[in-house]
Amino acid sequence: MDHNLTEGSITGKLLKFAFPLMVGNLLQQFYNIADTLIVGRFIGSEALAAVGSAYSLMVFLTSILLGLCMGSSAFFSIQYGRKDMDKLKNSVFLSFCMIGGVTLLLNVIVFAGIDVIIRLLQIPAEITGMMKEYLIVIFVGITATFIYNFFANLLRAVGNSLTPLLFLAVSAVLNIILDIVFIVSFGWGVRGAAIATVFSQYVSGIGILLYYWFKFPELRIEKKHLQWNPAVLSEITGLSFMTCVQQSIMNLGILMVQGLVNSFGTAVMAAFAAAVKIDSFAYMPVQDFGNAFSTFIAQNYGAGKKDRIQKGIKSAGISSVTFAMAVSALVFIFARPLMTIFIDPSETEIISIGVGYLRIEGAFYFGIGILFLLYGFYRAIKKPFMSVVLTVISLGTRVLLAYTLSPIFGVTAIWAAVPIGWGLADLAGILYYLKHRQALLNMSEVS
Repeated sequence: MDHNLTEGSITGKLLKFAFPLMVGNLLQQFYNIADTLIVGRFIGSEALAAVGSAYSLMVFLTSILLGLCMGSSAFFSIQYGRKDMDKLKNSVFLSFCMIGGVTLLLNVIVFAGIDVIIRLLQIPAEITGMMKEYLIVIFVGITATFIYNFFANLLRAVGNSLTPLLFLAVSAVLNIILDIVFIVSFGWGVRGAAIATVFSQYVSGIGILLYYWFKFPELRIEKKHLQWNPAVLSEITGLSFMTCVQQSIMNLGILMVQGLVNSFGTAVMAAFAAAVKIDSFAYMPVQDFGNAFSTFIAQNYGAGKKDRIQKGIKSAGISSVTFAMAVSALVFIFARPLMTIFIDPSETEIISIGVGYLRIEGAFYFGIGILFLLYGFYRAIKKPFMSVVLTVISLGTRVLLAYTLSPIFGVTAIWAAVPIGWGLADLAGILYYLKHRQALLNMSEVS
C-alpha cells in the first residue's frame, strides 16, 4: 500500500488523491439529492419543503461526527507521515471509542427532543407532521454516518481515497433505486425517502468497516493497541473537538439561516431547498480538495518537510481558485435549467427565487474554495482553533447581515450575506498565515 503524499509530484499527487474525494462526496450528496428530486416531482412542494428543512438539520448533526472524524484523521496523517504505526493504531482505538460515545449521546438527544427541534426550526404548521415522520426515520441513520465517516477518514488519512468512493458509489445508486421503489411504486411518501436514505447509509458504513478489517491488515488494531493513553487521547480530543466545533458552528449558522428562510413561507423554503442542493454539488469539489490538501499538509508536517508544504500551498491555491471560477460561470449561466431539475417548470415563482440565490452566491465560489483550504491547513498543522475563528467570522457575518437586512431587502439580503462572510474570513486567514508563517511551520512542535 503506497499512498505516501510526502514524496513525488505535488500537484499530480494532490489532484490524484483529491479526485476520488470529490467524486465520493458528490455521490454522498445523492442521499438527499435523490430524496429532493423524487419527493419534489412525485409528492409535491410541501413535501419538498419538509425534506429540505430536514436536510439542513441532518447536515448540522452530521457535522458534529464529521468534525470529530476529520480532527482524528489529521492526527492519523501526522503519525503516518512519521511512520509511527503503533501510535497510529492506538489513536484509532481511542478515537473510535470517543466518537462512538458521542454518537450514542446524539441518538438519545435527537429522539428525545424531536418536537422541540421542529419548533426551533419554525416549521409551518401544514408540514409539521410530514417533517416529524421523515425525521423519526432519518435519525436512525446517525450511527451509520459515524461508522462510514470514521473509517473513510482513517483510510484517507493514509492516502487511500479510492475505497470510500467505491462504497459511496454503491450506496448512492442503491439510494436512488430504493427512492423510486418506496415513493413511486409503494407510495410511502416522505417516510419512504427516509428509509431509502438510511438503508443506503448502513450499506456504505458496514461495507467500509468490513473492507478495512479484512483488506487493510497493516491498519488493523491488535491487543497491544487497546491502551488508554491519556497523552494521545488528549491530542486527539483537542484536534477532534476543535474541528467538531468548527464544523458545528458552520452548520449551526446554516441552520439559523434555514429558520429565517422558513419565516418567508413555503415558496421560499422550496426554492432554498432545491437551490442548496445545486449549491452543494457546485462547491463540494473544492471542499473535498480542501480536505485532500489537509491530508497532504498533515503527512508532510509529520515528516518535517517544510519546503514541500509551502510549495503545496501555492499549487493548491491556484488549482482551487481556477476550478471554483469555472464552476461559478457554469452555475450563473445555467441557474434556471438547474432549478427545473428539482422543480416543475410551472412553479415559476419558486424557480425565480432559486435562480436569484444561485446567481448571487454562485458568482463567488472562489471565496469558499480558499476558505476550505485555510480550514484544512490549520487543522493539519494542529492549529484547529484558527479554523474555528474563521468559521465564526464567516458564519457570524452571514447570520448578522441576513437577520439585520432581510426585513429591508427581503431574501436577497440572505443570499448576499454569504459571499461577504467568505471574503472576510479569507482575508483574516491569509493575513494570519503571512504574519505567523515561520511559527506555524515550526516542525519541532510535531509529536
